[in-house]
Amino acid sequence: MSVHRILTAIILFVILALSAYLAIDGWLTLEGVEISYWGSVALIAGVVLSLLIGCGLMALAFYSSRSGHDDSVRDLNKND
Repeated sequence: MSVHRILTAIILFVILALSAYLAIDGWLTLEGVEISYWGSVALIAGVVLSLLIGCGLMALAFYSSRSGHDDSVRDLNKND
C-alpha cells in the first residue's frame, strides 16, 4: 500500500470517529427533549423519503451505466 492510501484511510477514519462522537454527544445532550406524535411522523417520513430518493438515484445510475447510455457521451478530453 502506498503512503497516500494509508494517509487517506487515516483521515477518513478520523472523520468517522469525530462524527460518531458528535452524534453520540448530541444524542445524550438532548435527553430531556420530547418529540410530539406529529414530530415523530415527520421525522420517520423524512428518513424514509430520503432513503427512497437515494436508493432510486443509485439504481438509476447503475442502470444507466449497465445499459450503455453512458457510452454515447463524447469525452471532450480525448482527441478524435
